[in-house]
Amino acid sequence: GGAGALGVALLARQEQPTVVRAAAERLATARPTAVNLRWGVERALRRLDEGPDAVLAEALAVLDEDELANKTASGRAADLVRQLCDRRPLRLLTHCNAGRLATVGWGSALGVVRHLAAAGEVGHVLADETRPLLQGARLTAYELAEMGVPYQICPDSAAAAAMSLGLVDCAVVGADRITANGDVANKIGTYAVALAAARHGIPFVVVAPESTVDESLPDGTAIRIEQRDPAEVTHFNGVSVAPDGADAFNPAFDVTPADLVTAIVTESRVWRPHP
Repeated sequence: GGAGALGVALLARQEQPTVVRAAAERLATARPTAVNLRWGVERALRRLDEGPDAVLAEALAVLDEDELANKTASGRAADLVRQLCDRRPLRLLTHCNAGRLATVGWGSALGVVRHLAAAGEVGHVLADETRPLLQGARLTAYELAEMGVPYQICPDSAAAAAMSLGLVDCAVVGADRITANGDVANKIGTYAVALAAARHGIPFVVVAPESTVDESLPDGTAIRIEQRDPAEVTHFNGVSVAPDGADAFNPAFDVTPADLVTAIVTESRVWRPHP
């Protein structure tokens, strides 16, 4: 949301309102699965007729609200994890990056780790690498190291094995869009984590601001899933790792059904979509 609002603020200083609105629509649709981007764009556009300073003020307000929402939501989620898990110190599993590098400055799911680590309650974090773009290995691992939290990068295909071996007390993830019934769109591979967690009786907690909840969509079947370039799978760092001409199935996100979600935690509520 913050990125979308700031994008409009930048446009408002350079272009006429009609140009800004057209460009803002392109910006809002750049990531079709995530709802927060459009939300931030539309927040900033509301002030467009008042001039660029008003648009910038609205964008900065979005940033402040987002950081506060994430701090509050992750604090609530940390309390919930304490209730759900008896073991101390906690062993957590994350997927993709839902930290300060993906939000304004605190993080949603990784904000939970921040709260718990500050209280000395985190023993170890398994950070799913998150193929094919490796947000877990490149971003989450960086943030965990910065926090001084013990961690290991976990191949996505090893997450279920880690759970079966008793190495995970709770899986904590973020979200890009949450529908009215509690279905959760998040980075590809999240659904597999939820399935494994359900199989092994491990809590699966989703943390996100209320701006991620899209009440206009009844369930996850209505979510548009972004399809990415097959080269992200068939190549690494510009080098082919597959036979010439190989195609790849490369959705950027998947949808976790509400019945696999232990709880969705926002800044205003703890929502159990499937009691």
